[in-house]
Amino acid sequence: MADWDIKKLRILRTLQELGTVTATAEALHMTPSAVSQQLTGLARQLGVTLLEAHGRRVRLTDAAQLVLRHAEAVFAQLERADAELLDYLQGEAGQVRVGAFSTAIPALVVPAVQELRGTHPGLSVAVREAEAEAAYELLAEGSVDLALSLAAHAPTPRDPKFSRVSLLADPLDVALPAGHPLAAEPGLRLADLANEPWIFGSSGPWSQITTTACENAGFVPEQAHAAADWSAILAMVAAGMGVALVPRMAMAGGGAVSRGERGAAVALRVLHADQPRRHVVAAARRGSEGAPGLARVLAALRHAAAAQAPGEAHIG
Repeated sequence: MADWDIKKLRILRTLQELGTVTATAEALHMTPSAVSQQLTGLARQLGVTLLEAHGRRVRLTDAAQLVLRHAEAVFAQLERADAELLDYLQGEAGQVRVGAFSTAIPALVVPAVQELRGTHPGLSVAVREAEAEAAYELLAEGSVDLALSLAAHAPTPRDPKFSRVSLLADPLDVALPAGHPLAAEPGLRLADLANEPWIFGSSGPWSQITTTACENAGFVPEQAHAAADWSAILAMVAAGMGVALVPRMAMAGGGAVSRGERGAAVALRVLHADQPRRHVVAAARRGSEGAPGLARVLAALRHAAAAQAPGEAHIG
C-alpha cells in the first residue's frame, strides 16, 4: 500500500493551485529546494512520477492529478474530523474567523454577530475585511474559517476544496444627480443612461459588475471617474460628475453610504425593468461546514441576509 503523507499532499495541492515551485515555497514559507525535496519524497513513497519538465517550469502528471482527486476527499474528511473534535472539546464555545468584503460587514456580519451574542454568548467571531478574491485566498491558506464574497469571484460550486452557500441576490440601484433630467423619469431603464459618464472602480469586482450590468443592457459604459469608496462615488454623483450603480446592501448596511451623507443631492432609482443583481455567497473549506460554531455563524448570516431583502435572498 502506498504511503500517503498529508503534509506532502498539501504541498502538491498548493503547487497545482499556484503553478510554480517558487510561488509554492513562498506561500508555505519554505525554500524552493525543500518543496522539491518533499515532492520527490512523495513520488518515491507513492511509486509514481508526479512532475514533469515543461520549459522552465514543471507541470503535474496525470498520476499527480489522480492522486489529488483522492487527496481532496481525504482533506474534506480531515476537516469533518476537526469539526467533530471541536464540537467535543468546545461545545458552545470557540471562535470563528470570518473574512468579508467591506459592504458585507455592516449589512450581514455585524447583525449576525449581534444575534449570536444573545443566542450563543460563548461563541466569538473575529472579522477580517478582505476584497472578494482575497477572501478565498485567506480561506484556502487557513487564515479564516468562512469567506463572504461575490459569486463572480468565488470558486465554482464544483470546486472540491470549498463548500459554497448562496446568501443574497443584492439589487443594484442607479444613483443620479438630483437635478438630472432622468432623475424622475418613469420606468427608467439602464439603457437610458448609455451616453452618461459613469463612475466605478478601475479594477476588481465592482468594475466587472458595473460593466457586465451595462453590457447586458446593450452598451459599454464610458468610465469618466474611477473610485472604490462609496462616499467618494456619491459625492461625485452629487456634484454632477456622473452616474453610478450602487448595491442596495451598501445603503441598508449603515456603512459609508448612508442617507444622511447622500442628502438630497443624489437621486437613487430602482431599475425595475433591468433588475441587475450581485450575488453574495459564503464559503468554507469542504468538510468544515459541520463544525458547530461555523454552522451557527452561517445560520445567523442567513437570518441577516433574509432581513436585507425579504423574498429575494436565495439560501442553499
